[in-house]
Amino acid sequence: MINFARKRFSPIGVDLGRRSVKLLQLSGDRNRVVEAARWDLPADLVHGDAEQRAVAMTEAVTQLCRTRNFHGRDAVMCLGAGQLFVQNIRVTRPPDGALDRVVTQEAAGRVSYSVVEAEVRYIETADIRQGDSTKREVILLACHRPVLERQLKVLQDAGLRPVAVDVEPAALLRCYVRQFRRDEDRQQRAMFVQIGALNSVVVIAEGANTLFIKYLDIGGQQMDEAVARHLEIDQEGAALLRRHNGDRRVDQQDPEVTASVNQALRPVHDRLLHELSLCIRYHSVTFRGSPLTRLVVGGGEATTALCEFLSPRLDLPCQLGDPLRNYKSDASLGRQSQWDIVTGLALREVV
Repeated sequence: MINFARKRFSPIGVDLGRRSVKLLQLSGDRNRVVEAARWDLPADLVHGDAEQRAVAMTEAVTQLCRTRNFHGRDAVMCLGAGQLFVQNIRVTRPPDGALDRVVTQEAAGRVSYSVVEAEVRYIETADIRQGDSTKREVILLACHRPVLERQLKVLQDAGLRPVAVDVEPAALLRCYVRQFRRDEDRQQRAMFVQIGALNSVVVIAEGANTLFIKYLDIGGQQMDEAVARHLEIDQEGAALLRRHNGDRRVDQQDPEVTASVNQALRPVHDRLLHELSLCIRYHSVTFRGSPLTRLVVGGGEATTALCEFLSPRLDLPCQLGDPLRNYKSDASLGRQSQWDIVTGLALREVV
């Protein structure tokens, strides 16, 4: 008999974000964080030239792999709001049952580039009654191939070997599904919201099965702009004020600063509330049967205060995401919720 040893380490999850690059690796049994690291990108590159961003991200990944305790070269990366076209659509299933051709035709009429130059994927959700007919609801995912190749080149130039390309919503769901593993959880529907630097992604799922995905143009930048306007300070100062005060324990926060920041953020939070309400309404009309049972808010911009704001207004139990709560770790990783996407990437099973 030949015993094949289980790999000692997971692939390295690589999250190439707008403001930062994050890497995380788990042990082979997926019970321990082996290493996690973050590299903040220069502020002028948030909206900068794509090639300059790629150079900066390559340098960040190279330095983190060189100076931190990551093992091996296998890596899983993801595509996010800046690279993905995402839309829930309804199609008629052809007689042969194969949806590939139908979905590709739908993509050709929706994406802004030639479908010949696109990578097109889809997620089947459920059959939906529409008038007297039955349609198949699917989530269309498309990426312009040159954009995908540029992202892959970042990892390759940094000396890593991309073994899988994931999408941000799938990584987010995978991260949290591992925490809700009871039979009861698998039958329940939940909404997961990841608030990033420029965008937020909403995923509604039943257990591990995705039903709905939507990107919102609400994120940390919009929050910084709101605080800057309200306090009449520059945006960089607003970002530092908001983060430094927010990362302290509640009993160590300056009450006056907290009140001013919360007042400044109210319009942004109201807008987020409105968008999430629309997502919930779409779910209740389209996927009848089971209501949502929980809301999990993650990402680098998620806070307990935001959860407390959303929960009563959406009439949903809301919790702050903690993607690393089930893992042993010797490192102090700051705001835990920021590691949700990259944890989901490290959990990706690859052949």
